[in-house]
Amino acid sequence: MPKVRRTRKKRPDGWELIEPTLEELDQKMKEAERESHEGKRQVEALWPIFRIHHQRSRYIYDLYYRRKAISRELYDYCLKERIADQNLIAKWRKQGYENLCCLRCIQARDTNFGTNCVCRVPKSKLEEVY
Repeated sequence: MPKVRRTRKKRPDGWELIEPTLEELDQKMKEAERESHEGKRQVEALWPIFRIHHQRSRYIYDLYYRRKAISRELYDYCLKERIADQNLIAKWRKQGYENLCCLRCIQARDTNFGTNCVCRVPKSKLEEVY
């Protein structure tokens, strides 16, 4: 039987500032996971989960890179504990990927025709459909 971890790594300073927002997003994630998927396509059932995952990662990204409101230690803690998606944030830092909604959007193998997600198309190039 595996040992139970009794000691937890102490959370860095500033955690109490971001904790309420992260708790709220965790609650939304739990609701999205419990939501019924009857009558939805397989991919449609995952959309709310991807949206909340994006919000959580974007929140940490904005606090560290844009507003500079959290320390490097707290940012690293969030990445290490997988509160924010490290790979998605790495893509956001590259030119042309600033508005990426998830990593599945750039994987052409997940689509029928080898195309990208709509978030990869510049808004000026999108056709308006009414």
